[in-house]
Amino acid sequence: MAAAGRAVGSDLTMSKPTSGTGQPAVPAAVPTRWSARFFLVWIAILAGLELFVQSGAEKSFFLPAPSSVAVSLGQMIADGTLAPHLTATLTRIVLGLLVGAGLGVLLGLAMGTSRRLRRVIDPLVAAIHPVPRLAFFPLLIVVLGVGETSKLAAVSMGAFFPMLLNTVAGVRGMNPVHLELARNYGATRRQMFLHVLLPGSMPLMLTGLRLSANVAFHSTIGVEMVGSRLGIGSLLWLSWQTFRIDHLYAILVIIAAIGIGLASLIRWVTQRSAPWMTDTTPSAA
Repeated sequence: MAAAGRAVGSDLTMSKPTSGTGQPAVPAAVPTRWSARFFLVWIAILAGLELFVQSGAEKSFFLPAPSSVAVSLGQMIADGTLAPHLTATLTRIVLGLLVGAGLGVLLGLAMGTSRRLRRVIDPLVAAIHPVPRLAFFPLLIVVLGVGETSKLAAVSMGAFFPMLLNTVAGVRGMNPVHLELARNYGATRRQMFLHVLLPGSMPLMLTGLRLSANVAFHSTIGVEMVGSRLGIGSLLWLSWQTFRIDHLYAILVIIAAIGIGLASLIRWVTQRSAPWMTDTTPSAA
């Protein structure tokens, strides 16, 4: 059985794609995303916008100068306004993603391997998945209260479905030959899971993780805007209510920075888990 286990692990685990020569395929070189040209273009855009606003050519209350936005951002950092809101938002994103994506993986693996379970749960998923996540938030507040639990539940629900659907698709889309070979080698359930199912469904699971992170981020900002006094979404809504347009733009910059950081983190996880899947195309989280 030990020999069979080694055979299953070595023969059937999904491997990196290879080129026609049998060597691992090497992705073509592409310009780095954070090249000097990228920064120069944005510096030119911001400088042009600054000159346009300062010249008075367009007196618009809704278009502050980039320097005013930078000053507002610096003030929020210096006086400690930003730190608690940023901490609350990042905590909700991480916890919601861990809970939602974790449950999505577990149920997705079960549904992918059980036709009976799939028949029972598929109609529920089809009914609930299209509903906007924020539509459930009032009900979650009624059931769970106005505290942190209802917010975490809303974010987790957003992260759950992309992970579930992609995990199910990953398991069901596996090559049947791999499963049959594993059975012929006498693989146990544990060996089938660790050496066949998990590696075989990994590409779509990582795609699901990227989508789940995206939805968790959006859900967090939305929940904070309508039902929280702490968080980047709440700070954004407060800036709109008080007509602090420079603050509003500064917070949008912070939200964009969070999105870039989250996308980079997911790309790093993908690179560590399945290096052959890594691409260099931008992907917003």
